[in-house]
Amino acid sequence: MADWNDNKSSSNHQTDGGSEETKQPKKLSETPLSILDLVPVLEGGTPADSFRNTLDLAQHAEKWGYHRYWLAEHHNMPGIASSATSVVIGYVAAGTSSIRVGSGGIMLPNHSPLVIAEQFGTLESLYPGRIDLGLGRAPGTDQPTARALRRENRSSGEDFPELLAELRRYFQPPTDGAEMPRVRAFPGEGLNIPIWLLGSSLFNAQLAGMLGLPFAFAGQFSPDHILPALRLYRSVFRPSEVLDKPHAMVGINVIAADDEAEARRLSTSQQQSFLSLIRGKPQKLQPPVDSMEDLWADYEKASIEAQLKATIVGDPAQVKEQLQAFLDETQADELIINGAVYDHQARLRSYEIIAEIAQG
Repeated sequence: MADWNDNKSSSNHQTDGGSEETKQPKKLSETPLSILDLVPVLEGGTPADSFRNTLDLAQHAEKWGYHRYWLAEHHNMPGIASSATSVVIGYVAAGTSSIRVGSGGIMLPNHSPLVIAEQFGTLESLYPGRIDLGLGRAPGTDQPTARALRRENRSSGEDFPELLAELRRYFQPPTDGAEMPRVRAFPGEGLNIPIWLLGSSLFNAQLAGMLGLPFAFAGQFSPDHILPALRLYRSVFRPSEVLDKPHAMVGINVIAADDEAEARRLSTSQQQSFLSLIRGKPQKLQPPVDSMEDLWADYEKASIEAQLKATIVGDPAQVKEQLQAFLDETQADELIINGAVYDHQARLRSYEIIAEIAQG
């Protein structure tokens, strides 16, 4: 696991036009924290159990002061129950009252833009001022499942800018004197639903910057591209009617416990999930183990540790120090926390510790 105190670079970084700008200190206590929930299905459990756990975590997160609660679209994954993402967003929003709820994200190439506009128009109408629409361009699954999801044999995301433009048009209010479009989104038209672009590489970083939209980077599984993507987003950013300056949220894995040994034991469930993925055999979230050494080969260990570099595991003091170092390095405007923990009570405690750290 990465120690972000050892990974800090110099006090300067490249910004617009390649100029040097001194990093301004950011306080963890002043940075909004959010939760990314993949609705993990536990070994020995059911999706129904997972949905109940998700709502319980969201209700606690609201009480603890988390800003957003995002759910992610994945398919053909036995350990992830958030495939019908819009439906789960509605379930969480109905069971909470103030926390923002949204998608982190909807994989737009899998869907008709009109259907997404109607779904999120419905959500925003039901829960006004609380819905976020985060959009990704990857299928969120393997190629056979991607083909099964689509009505056409679409390309691998290169038409994303056109799909995004179509989706945004559906939310536009009617213009006086202009001819009405033949196809309109009801509900959806005229609603102010924040659209975020999500990415794990550079494509959406550039597109979000050029369109003046907020950007969320999936650092939780693509750590090597965090800083290049943020630099690109900030350097190409153009002010828009949405934002007058860049706004970036960065994903990171955090697993906290009251002592370091327990946190490291809990983290082995996440490591087992990644191990099953690189072996091409995704599975439900497994119980933690005392050691991974008998479960993975050296090359698998190296691959997983590289993919999970943006991961913080430890006791409250360690998590606080490393989260602040990560914030110093990325200069993120928000952080979104993913934490795959098998035991629900331990998962709640992990997020409670993180909230206490942020507030202290």
